[in-house]
Formats: sequence, structure tokens, C-alpha cells
Amino acid sequence: MKFLLSLLFLLVGVTAHAQQAQTPLISAHDPVMIRQNGTYYMFCTGRGIAMWSSKDMKTWKQEKPVFDTPPEWAVKAIPSFKGHIWAPDISLHNGVYYLFYSVSAFGKNTSCIGLATNKTLDPASPDYKWVDKGKVIQSVPGRDMWNAIDPNLVRDEAGTPWLVFGSFWDGMKLVQLRPDLTAPAQPERWRTVAARPRDQKLTDSLPGDAAIEGPFIFKKNGYYYLFVSFDYCCRGPQSTYKMMVGRSKSVTGPYIDKAGTGLEQGGGTLVLEGDKNWFGVGHNSAYTFDNTDYLVFHGYDGADKGRPKLRIEKMTWDAQGWPVVKP
Repeated sequence: MKFLLSLLFLLVGVTAHAQQAQTPLISAHDPVMIRQNGTYYMFCTGRGIAMWSSKDMKTWKQEKPVFDTPPEWAVKAIPSFKGHIWAPDISLHNGVYYLFYSVSAFGKNTSCIGLATNKTLDPASPDYKWVDKGKVIQSVPGRDMWNAIDPNLVRDEAGTPWLVFGSFWDGMKLVQLRPDLTAPAQPERWRTVAARPRDQKLTDSLPGDAAIEGPFIFKKNGYYYLFVSFDYCCRGPQSTYKMMVGRSKSVTGPYIDKAGTGLEQGGGTLVLEGDKNWFGVGHNSAYTFDNTDYLVFHGYDGADKGRPKLRIEKMTWDAQGWPVVKP
């Protein structure tokens, strides 16, 4: 009998371990994350902005999208916009959650970055209500050599808010925002903090071949680390995305890679790239939870027909202070 009971407990334990190991990876594109009262909330590209919650960053529950209907201002600004919102960014300041997001015509710099706020991220709270603040930044073909998508908010040592953003064209831009985050501070100054060589014969209505996007700035040990994604996403098994990084003592740069090359000069130190199992890993964000640093990103799952999935990996630092993520 003892043998049978022992065998039963062993089988139960193995089954439980297998169930835990097989926790399905959720579908996600351009994920960002934050924690409130012990619950992790993840936002990503999707209709109305996809939202998920989790207690352990492993098992996720899909919540209602942020927007039930497309923001009216976005429909007017982007004629082809149908409610599919890209690359959000979430942060907390003075008790208010700020959610930046992108609306765009695919492959064009007819784009806008918007902002919504909430007092809480808990959908069960009576205070839960997203308030859309409208357009913050807009890029216009024929006027701008940059693309107003993929926003990320960062605050410097003085608490001044800065927005880094961009995709293709002349690269990643950085601009100071007003204290209420609803528009650029005056006078406007647009800094290029990362770029790749671009065919200068192309007009500003075409993205060109300077494949760089998805900027995210992470503060660590006296440095600002600027993560970007090189090459091409959104192609399933043919995706070639990879994550690169540079760092600076100042939020405004210049951001320098491990070899001493500026990111605005095409530099970048490799953090992680795809392999035979995962294609096109990229568009990352980075966080510290319980004294552990994490890299949050998407990858295309080779075992599931190249579908985009959420990836969360621990991030350590080498002796020179550069991020390390094991493949």
C-alpha cells in the first residue's frame, strides 16, 4: 500500500510539473508590463489595445481591450485606421497610469502617438476608467523624416519627462514633453538618438531600408540603456528582428555601444537574436521586479507556425555593465 501511495504521489507531482512546464505562451506583439498590488498587467498591439493580467508572469488572463471603439480623433487623423492600435507604453506617475499608444497607416509615416490615463489598472475597481487625452505627436509625409510610432516614456534624474519613439526613416527620436505629457515641451527640439544608414534617394513618404524601431530606455547603475530592434518583424518564420543596445550617462545621449560606436551612427551591441526555434525576437521592454531585471519581448514561435508569442527572460549584467540574456 505504501508503495502504491508513493507511486500515486509521484505521478501527481510529475503531472503537476508537466502542467506547469506546459503553461501556454500567449499571443502578444510589442509587449509592455507593469505591476500593481501584486498583479502584473501586460499591454500589447491589438484591436483597442490588448490587455492581460497575471499573478506570476506565467499564467495570463485576457482582460477587455482598453478601447471599446476606436478613438474619434485617431479615425479623423488616420483615414485607414480601423481600431488596430500598435505598440503601447505603460507607466505610473503621482498615482496616475499613463498609456501611450500608436495609430498608423502600415508602412507609412502617416502616424500619431496618443495618450490615455487611468487611476487604476484593476478592472474590478470602481475607479477603473480609461480617459483618452488624444493626440500627443503626429508625423506627416512631406514634412517629417521620422515616424510617430513605438513610444516609450522615460524620466530623467530631475523627473523631466521625455518620449523616445520611431520606426525606420531617419531613426529614433527623443523629445521633451510638457509636465502633463499631452504635447512636446516648447520650444520643440527633436533629437536623433539611434539610426541606421538609409538610401537618401528615397522620399520621406517611404520607410526605406533603415530597419530600426521599437526604442525603450531602461535606467540601471547610473546609465540610460537604449534598446532598439534591428531588421524586420511581422513576417513569421521569415522575421529577422534582433535586439540591440547602447548606453549613455545622459537621457539625451549620445548612446554608445560596447565597441564605442554611437547608435545614431548605426552602432548597437547585440542583446538577443532569433534561432532555429524562435524567429525575429524583438520589440522589447525592460523592468525590475523584486530585485530581478527582466527583458520582455515577442518572438515568432517555430513550433506554432511562426505565431507571435510573449517572451519574458531574466536579464543579468556582465563585468562592464552590459545586459546579458541567455538564448
